[in-house]
Amino acid sequence: MLRLCLAQINTTVGDIARNTSRIRALVRRAHDLGAHVVAFPELALTGYPPEDLVLKPDFVRANVEALDDLATATPGIIAVVGCLDAPDPGAPGRLHNAAAILTQGRRIATYHKRRLPNYGVFDEKRYFQPGHECPVFHLGAHVFGVTICEDIWYPGGPPRLAAESGAVLLININASPYHAGKWRDRERMLAARARDYRAIVAYVNLVGGQDELVFDGTSVVIGHDGTVLARAAQFAEDMLLCDLDLDAVHAARLRPEDNAGANRPVSAAAAPAWDGSTPREAALSTSPDDDALPTPAVMLPNLPTSAAPAAGGRIVPPLDRVEEVYRALELALRDYTRKNGFHDVVLGLSGGIDSALVATIATDALGPQHVHVAFMPSPYTSGASLTLARDLATRLGVCWVEIAIAGIFQAFLDAVAPAFAGRPADVAEENIQARIRGTLLMALSNKFGWLVLATGNKSEYSCGYATLYGDMAGGFALIKDVPKTLVYDLAIWRNTRGAVIPDGILQRPPTAELRPGQLDTDNLPPYDVLDPILELYVERDAPPDEIARLGHDRATVARVVRMVDRSEYKRRQAPPGVKITIKAFGRDRRLPITNGYRGGLS
Repeated sequence: MLRLCLAQINTTVGDIARNTSRIRALVRRAHDLGAHVVAFPELALTGYPPEDLVLKPDFVRANVEALDDLATATPGIIAVVGCLDAPDPGAPGRLHNAAAILTQGRRIATYHKRRLPNYGVFDEKRYFQPGHECPVFHLGAHVFGVTICEDIWYPGGPPRLAAESGAVLLININASPYHAGKWRDRERMLAARARDYRAIVAYVNLVGGQDELVFDGTSVVIGHDGTVLARAAQFAEDMLLCDLDLDAVHAARLRPEDNAGANRPVSAAAAPAWDGSTPREAALSTSPDDDALPTPAVMLPNLPTSAAPAAGGRIVPPLDRVEEVYRALELALRDYTRKNGFHDVVLGLSGGIDSALVATIATDALGPQHVHVAFMPSPYTSGASLTLARDLATRLGVCWVEIAIAGIFQAFLDAVAPAFAGRPADVAEENIQARIRGTLLMALSNKFGWLVLATGNKSEYSCGYATLYGDMAGGFALIKDVPKTLVYDLAIWRNTRGAVIPDGILQRPPTAELRPGQLDTDNLPPYDVLDPILELYVERDAPPDEIARLGHDRATVARVVRMVDRSEYKRRQAPPGVKITIKAFGRDRRLPITNGYRGGLS
């Protein structure tokens, strides 16, 4: 029986010393728990993604030195650690995304990632060279292989070659960014790989927030028959121990009915169903030269065997759809705040659903003593907004700041009156109010060192229904990738764990309250109509004609598409916010601001 430990950790990009110290401590803990092999996520030493830090020779050199130091912590255990590898650390032009195999105080071997993703949020071809070998590791009578993230997502390639070279355990280290429901796609894919190659697949994933990305963890071990043997927690650090009966895998490969085993041809059926998270053309891709990769054998020192009572490990049940998104947002905000040196946050509280949800998540993530809410009434702010905002702040226990803006607004109107003479009031006067509020929030930030949270949602950002230098001002836009309909789902779910968001906020029609009687539907279609159109156009890249053919009103589709297309300049100036859907604005969706293409309805 081999005891495997998947060390699902939360790293900080660039903080090599802290990451190394954390990995060292967990190697020792895994050893104390009787593990023979402990695996850490992709680029665990540097954090992921390190982006242009890898172009700095001193950064690459610090990573190599840390790896050498870390090797001294491996007597009696094998550690698989994600790192950078370069033949010459002083000249990082030939850099590799690598997995180092450490044991008995030294680096035994290094695997270089073969498949480098270059879509969505990934830019790995900008930084790394692909590997040219697929080593397999002999530990006593058993053989295992090591691959990195993308290497296992598509049929064929290094995992199959390792299995064909005798590996009955395939360890895959990852930094796989989260979007809603992605863990299900991963497990289906991993189960297909395990069955196809007749091998146990161990998948260790990063956890934590990094700028616009959040990593969910959800590390998993899949048996050779496709069943889940162990699963780690979502959105939390975890040490997942799993006892593996590798002899049973060998026996399965010898049974006549399983002779296809690891050597059977890989078919398109083994590929994951396309869900928009990778390029459609890549879903069935294989690299022809993968079959020609050399597979050198690396002999590892024998380790004492363990006598576990039964194979398998702890299986953490997955979260439901809405809680999963809530926990992702909570973790992303906590990490963005803490890793960037902030202790407190501030946001404008309006009495509406968006700011109520952001305030609630912030309170859960940071604690009420670290959350400040600013209520800034204008002449158009209703008494209901004040009552609801106060009620929410009281229930959450957050710090309340009230700054009336009526006088400031009037001073602005007086100042621009000569320039605006002869023109009726319109959106210009409305947006002055939002910009006053943005200025006041930034003043509070400057005075007290609080991080300003913008409260706009994806539906608004998509259509440009947000004010530059106003409600878009801030350091982090927590729900900028959360559609409005999902905002309500998240608020309702949170209230099942303690009713903190007043019913009045959930029930009132959305309004910016920048003019008398204003409603969001004055400018936008109802959100239950808008959000499905936005999902098709923004996330699925569906042409407008196709969206209309699916049953959506043609005039509404055309209107929404125009709003999305003409608002790119606003989104480019928005603060970062965490990716929740399969395609977020920013790293995921990169369109030019100056753009003459109009894919309108024909």
